[in-house]
Amino acid sequence: MLIFFTIVFTLYFLINLYLFLKGYRVMPETGNFKKLYLIIFILLAATFITGKVLERNHSTIISDVMNIIGGFWLAFMLYGFLFFLLSDIFLPVLRISGIISADSIPLYRKWSYITVVTLSVLFIAGGFLNAVIPVVREYNIKINKPAGDTKNFRIAAVSDIHLGSIIRKRSMKKLSEMLRDADPDIVFLLGDIVDGEIGPVLRDDLLSYFSCPECRNGVLAITGNHEFIGGSETTIPYIEKNGIRILKDEITEVEGGIQIIGRLDRDGARFTGSERKSLDSLMTHVDTSRPVILLDHQPLQINESARLGVDLQLSGHTHNGQMWPLNYIIRLVYDVSYGYAKRGSYNIIVSSGFGLWGPRVRSGSRSEVLVINLSFRNDNSV
Repeated sequence: MLIFFTIVFTLYFLINLYLFLKGYRVMPETGNFKKLYLIIFILLAATFITGKVLERNHSTIISDVMNIIGGFWLAFMLYGFLFFLLSDIFLPVLRISGIISADSIPLYRKWSYITVVTLSVLFIAGGFLNAVIPVVREYNIKINKPAGDTKNFRIAAVSDIHLGSIIRKRSMKKLSEMLRDADPDIVFLLGDIVDGEIGPVLRDDLLSYFSCPECRNGVLAITGNHEFIGGSETTIPYIEKNGIRILKDEITEVEGGIQIIGRLDRDGARFTGSERKSLDSLMTHVDTSRPVILLDHQPLQINESARLGVDLQLSGHTHNGQMWPLNYIIRLVYDVSYGYAKRGSYNIIVSSGFGLWGPRVRSGSRSEVLVINLSFRNDNSV
């Protein structure tokens, strides 16, 4: 963890230094423009870290505002860095080709700065609008196994809500409305229900705004890595207090004998020192002649899930990259980073999530709720 945070803070500092210098050298030499720019830049660059520190020690509306501003600054760091990097790559090409002269370089840098800031703001604004308008993704899957008298089963699944300073009660009310309209037989929460620190959630009891009265088989959940960041000993009991059952390497059955396996998140061991049970050991307690649904926050080791007889796996975690072009990087990390895939009789759906981490910006994906319509084989079918 020390190595991880050292790398993160080093990158954070270097990217901010790069962005700072890009703006500082185009500020007018006269007046106090450079001093004012320095003060504003430092305040903006410090908001994200300051907000997280304040949130950890004492959550208030001030820490919420700092986190919101800091999140947007993270988005600007990404797009500002990418666009300025392109600008720096184009400059020697333009010089060599004779399109601009040495005397024109200051003007090029000035207009480059204006263009980069404008493009970054437009990307962030568009990504914000995209993030606050969630959609429903619907899938129809046939499982070639009997489920007693149950022929059809409707699931609503929600991953990565990240309830906290940024995702608050308005989002929970919207989610509740979407679940009511979906009219599912059961709801699965696929981890990262809470963003990390539990303080902003407890302050306004944010989970109390979540409801699903039409969910006939209730709400089942699993942990994500963020449930452990702020202390699982507080976060998990709070979630369960609000009527949500968290499966912790457990198996439960719902109507028709459909078996649900809920796994602890693989990163929990870094915080608790205790490894989760292997999928192989959990599968010894299920009947693979009947439908088996696996809930696992991170879409890893999917070949093992397919080999052991899982019919449907539901995961999240990836956010589908959340912001362009990170979605392309995510595709290199995971075999299935987003959407639906099938391997024989094994099906997997990876959600981009309902909420988000850091910036309230989605320029490479959409906020979503999954609706999965399952159909099963008749008992008397051959």
